[in-house]
Amino acid sequence: MAVPRNALRKWEKVREFALGLPGAAEEFPWGESVAKVGRKVFVFLGVTDGSHPMGVTLKLTDEAAHAHALSCPGAERAAYGLGRSGWVSIPLGEQGAPAAELLCEWVEESYRAIAPRRLAAELDAR
Repeated sequence: MAVPRNALRKWEKVREFALGLPGAAEEFPWGESVAKVGRKVFVFLGVTDGSHPMGVTLKLTDEAAHAHALSCPGAERAAYGLGRSGWVSIPLGEQGAPAAELLCEWVEESYRAIAPRRLAAELDAR
């Protein structure tokens, strides 16, 4: 499966943004890229090899953001019970997928929901 160029560009911007947050690190559990703060995942980035559709999964606690994310083409509550806690999976290759800037806003919200307060405060100080 070919990786849509537009989806890859969005993914790269989201990944770069996520890894630029205080204390963020990339790991590869299950063979997929994730961004963690401390030992907790704040965004699942998936794979870019074309074996699965490109997308991100993140935690949105703000009701309006959560509803907006779920209204995106192909978006759905995350699997494995994560959806009950506000996690949303958003495909990047769909027509009408969110812009990278909006995805980065949602990544920041997910980060703030997961990160220790001192790291969130460090982000506020930037």
